[in-house]
Amino acid sequence: MENATTGVSAATSPGEATKNRRSRRGAIEIDLRYFLPASDSSIAKPRLGQEAASEGEALIHAFKSGQTFYTLAVWKAVPVVNGSGSPVIVKQAATKD
Repeated sequence: MENATTGVSAATSPGEATKNRRSRRGAIEIDLRYFLPASDSSIAKPRLGQEAASEGEALIHAFKSGQTFYTLAVWKAVPVVNGSGSPVIVKQAATKD
């Protein structure tokens, strides 16, 4: 469910949130990771701290500690030839090795 004012997405229950998400286009599988901030982190200079196992776990830890949490998606740049034969660089979700 999305908050229209802030654009923040919220799950109705921790079990509802999943690690793999579909983009709004519906074509890209993204492996999201969730992190609490490091002790010297700030909104201006974010630093990743402890990784949470799920979005629900990150929400609970962030709520209990009064902190924010970070969502990380990993991308790689790949060349693709478009319909007119011109090369274009696009992003592609990185996969676990």
